[in-house]
Amino acid sequence: MEKRKLSFWEIWNMSFGFLGIQFGFALQNANTSRIFETLGAKIDEIPILWIAAPVSGLIIQPVIGYFSDRTWTRLGRRRPYFLIGAILSSVALFIMPNSPTLWIAAGTLWIMDASINVSMEPFRAFVGDNLPEKQRTLGFAMQSFFIGTGAVVGSVLPYLFTNFFDVSNTAPEGIIPDSVKWSFYIGGIVFLLSVLWTVFKTTEYTPEELHAFELQSKKDKEGLILNPETESESNIKRQFFLGLVLAVVGALVSFLIFENSLAKELYILFVGLVFMGILFMIASQLRTSKVHNGFTIIMTDLLNMPVTMKKLAWVQFFSWFALFSMWIYTTQAVTQHIFGTTDTTSKIYNDAADWVSVLFTVYNGVAAAVAFLLPVIAKKVGVRATHLLALCAGGVGLISIYFIGDKQMLILPMLGVGIAWASILSMPYAMLSGALPAAKMGYYMGVFNFFVVIPQIVAATILGFVIKQFFHNEPIYALIIGGVSMIFAGLLTLRVNSRTKIEIHE
Repeated sequence: MEKRKLSFWEIWNMSFGFLGIQFGFALQNANTSRIFETLGAKIDEIPILWIAAPVSGLIIQPVIGYFSDRTWTRLGRRRPYFLIGAILSSVALFIMPNSPTLWIAAGTLWIMDASINVSMEPFRAFVGDNLPEKQRTLGFAMQSFFIGTGAVVGSVLPYLFTNFFDVSNTAPEGIIPDSVKWSFYIGGIVFLLSVLWTVFKTTEYTPEELHAFELQSKKDKEGLILNPETESESNIKRQFFLGLVLAVVGALVSFLIFENSLAKELYILFVGLVFMGILFMIASQLRTSKVHNGFTIIMTDLLNMPVTMKKLAWVQFFSWFALFSMWIYTTQAVTQHIFGTTDTTSKIYNDAADWVSVLFTVYNGVAAAVAFLLPVIAKKVGVRATHLLALCAGGVGLISIYFIGDKQMLILPMLGVGIAWASILSMPYAMLSGALPAAKMGYYMGVFNFFVVIPQIVAATILGFVIKQFFHNEPIYALIIGGVSMIFAGLLTLRVNSRTKIEIHE
């Protein structure tokens, strides 16, 4: 029993929801720092306000993945999560630009990003569930196309409203401009409608069918045990020891931060280590007592990741550290380094912020344009080399912004960033999906998000401190750091042993 090949339009329908997801995500990425700064946030405070997004993803995605692996309803396995997340995200998109205070905006960001994560994680597993292995690269490329397309429109909306529909992009102090508000309203509608399209235009295999497919395959996925929560004394001891090390290291560094009166946002990262360490130790003790539940399975499966997943984790870490640096600081870097202003009420600042929306549109447009080209290149030179070249193009692009003084020339770096973005959204998942058991596809795709989220938490906790202490609050240096990180991620790709098969003409 094998999965049938899907037609182009069937893959189109199953990926269409990503158009709305990325529409909302792009609005969030391009405008959140602007909203925070308008509501009174200082440059060094902005990263910590962004912490809501990665923290919510860290908690939600593996949990949603775990439960979606075990869900079966009239709507199927993954689709109920698409729908719930879309409804909540759309509501948050309407609320965000109307936030009267900074803390309400930060709280709304938390809700919005958590809801986007509820929708996004099952979409990755959806491809693994429904497509045969040879079509998965095409499936993730299709997702990249919709991600790029949705992000293009979402990013450019404030600019379009201002320059083509005469909607004001300025407002009194503490008020979000109308161009941003209307962009978020449109985003909320598009998000919901596009996800509804996927929900009602697709079907899913039943759990019994997926189990039959896995039995038929009879492939040893790098020695991955299909039930890694199986008890063993050495496994339990390793889990407890890891938890103890994390807790001790986190506690010691937190004490040093306190003793030296360092930036308070650093606590988030290291107190988080303490918390994670305690969870590992609790899980090990429950397993010693022969307790089996969702918590022990989730915490134990973390120790049994496939080799490919472990190596890709480092690639993802440095890739997403770079991306988060760009999302947090591009508005401030362009307005200050290129346009020479920090006055959020001035026309020049808001024109510059609108231009950042255009730049984000360019890189997302490039990502959409090259989404189907990358599999062709990968077939010729390999997945690893393709991802290496793409990440290096993005890293060079970010670094080059420092040397540019003309706003029009800023489009050139975005070409490289767009190529990297397209590859980040498809190649790692194509390499990973073949190494995962079908019964845990959703969970491990959620866990893989750890290596998207953790670098964002690191960026949010240390970038503000680093830029303030070492670079005199000049945000352009955050982009340089990001560029170096992305190039390093590309080099780490060479460590990944991928046997991913690329099939172009489906």
